[in-house]
Amino acid sequence: MKKKEKEQDENPLHKEFGILGNIRYCFQNIKKYKPILILFIVLGVAMNSFVQVLGTFARKYVIDLVMLQAGSEEKDIMPLIKLIMVLLAVYIVVWGVDSFSDNRRGHYFIYVRMKMITERVTKALSMNYQNLENPKILDMHEKACRATGGNDEGVEGMMRSFYDVLVQAMLLVISLSVVIVLDVRLVLLIIVISVLQYLFFRHTVKRDRKEVWDKLSPTWRRINYMEHVTQDFSYAKDIRLFHMQDWILGKQHQVLAEKQEKMLHSRNLWIYNSIFAHGMSILQNAAIYAVLILVFMGKGMTIGNFTLYLGLASTFAAALTEVLNRAGDLKKNSLWVDDFRSFMGLTDDEEGDCIPLPKTDCYTFTFRNVSFRYGGAKSYALQNVNLTIRAGERLAVVGLNGAGKTTLIKLLLRLYDVSEGEILLNGTNINRFRRREYFALFAPVFQNAEIFAFPVSENVSMKPPKATDRALAEQYLVQAGLADKLAELKDGVQTELLKVLHDDGVDLSGGEKQKLALARALYKEAPIIVLDEPTAALDALAEYRLYKNFDKMIGKKSAVYISHRLSSTRFCDNIAMFVAGKMVEYGPHEALLAKKGAYAEMFEIQAQYYKDEEVQLNEK
Repeated sequence: MKKKEKEQDENPLHKEFGILGNIRYCFQNIKKYKPILILFIVLGVAMNSFVQVLGTFARKYVIDLVMLQAGSEEKDIMPLIKLIMVLLAVYIVVWGVDSFSDNRRGHYFIYVRMKMITERVTKALSMNYQNLENPKILDMHEKACRATGGNDEGVEGMMRSFYDVLVQAMLLVISLSVVIVLDVRLVLLIIVISVLQYLFFRHTVKRDRKEVWDKLSPTWRRINYMEHVTQDFSYAKDIRLFHMQDWILGKQHQVLAEKQEKMLHSRNLWIYNSIFAHGMSILQNAAIYAVLILVFMGKGMTIGNFTLYLGLASTFAAALTEVLNRAGDLKKNSLWVDDFRSFMGLTDDEEGDCIPLPKTDCYTFTFRNVSFRYGGAKSYALQNVNLTIRAGERLAVVGLNGAGKTTLIKLLLRLYDVSEGEILLNGTNINRFRRREYFALFAPVFQNAEIFAFPVSENVSMKPPKATDRALAEQYLVQAGLADKLAELKDGVQTELLKVLHDDGVDLSGGEKQKLALARALYKEAPIIVLDEPTAALDALAEYRLYKNFDKMIGKKSAVYISHRLSSTRFCDNIAMFVAGKMVEYGPHEALLAKKGAYAEMFEIQAQYYKDEEVQLNEK
């Protein structure tokens, strides 16, 4: 049973790079984004070690001088004052340099992490759309987010942990060189106790990772979703009108309870580790004092030397424990870096021997025995589709909800790759072209028109301000039917949308968003227009008018109209009728009616609406 669960939990896309490989990776990013940080790391190691050792030796020399003066008949405190002043001056200089170095170092660690976050976001924005619905990749992205989400964990934690290891290793070398002269058995005892502490610490880290953090990734996604639902304004009306508050709060409490249960388990694991570590620390200190007292009593050690050896022995024990623990932190953070690098290393398997798109105004698409099945689904969403979309053709893709219309469009747009068969562009498999170049062929308008917290003009152009032709954007907005709305806006096409980035941002109604999306499609000036049920919220007559007007706007371009209603079919060249993932009929409107098949049956069901439309249109 456990073996089966382990196999289910494993993600074949996850990779392990090892601690040394991840340290090298982090330093490559430091060198790439802030190379001066390497200097501050070296400076910090030297200054931090010197400050800690300086205090131990300072106490020894002060005590020796005090004891010397105490045994002398002539009391002269000037040597003691001079020593203290020199030590104080050295300490102030070293402390100042160390503080400055620590400030810069901490700031630059964060800077490098911010740059790596930018890399992650860029990766997420550019990866294949199909991957966005893969649960394993979604979990990988969630873990990559966690790996860049804090100062003391993940990629930044890796950099900080390695710095701490260097500091403690320097202290270890300095203190060991003195303590080993005192009694080698004390050194061995300290090493044994520290190793025991480390082994228990590592055991805790492994359990914490396996039993808590690895299992929390789906929970984080659910928490993020619930936070989105409770904070997104678009859900607010439904929540209030359907009295969903208690239900949603119950769902949120359920998800948070999952997190709380795991976090409580994590806290208990670390409480046990803390108890064990404190017990070992007490035993270690007792051993140090016992050996020093014996040496002091048997060899006539001075109080100054006693203080020196006590300080250095304690420093050695603490440094060894810290080196081992920080090594554990390195291992823990290395696992987070593995998550980050695994996500960043995902490839789309497409950029190998791609060829340029054909330079022509005529693009013909051919679906040849195309079938598609969503990941994890048992049945096909599309099956054995053979279809040709000719240059300049108007094609209507119709069928009831769930017939496979939107899936067909996702394949045409190459948001998904076919499971079987192939799609050809002018006789060449579309997988031979670079996806980014292929996307440029299409100007889509989807059912849910999304607007961004940018000015109206940039929402039309979908480009930065300098690359946006405001006059052209306004022209297409007017053609799309937003002339009256633009006249209302104080800043016209420069009006900011939404109140996310600007308090005076303007929101649009559902119909206005759809019209803006139509203007967006016109602005792109792509050779193929795709309308995926953008008018589903309109009545049949309004849909027909919009499609008819838009069809005039696009001129001789190719167009694919998707709808479960038949408003768009009468002015299209051909109609593809889909039922349960299969194209059951294909041809012009009149021919399909004469065939008296599935299309004719659907048309008859909706006939009353179209008869009413025809009467109204004739009256006009």
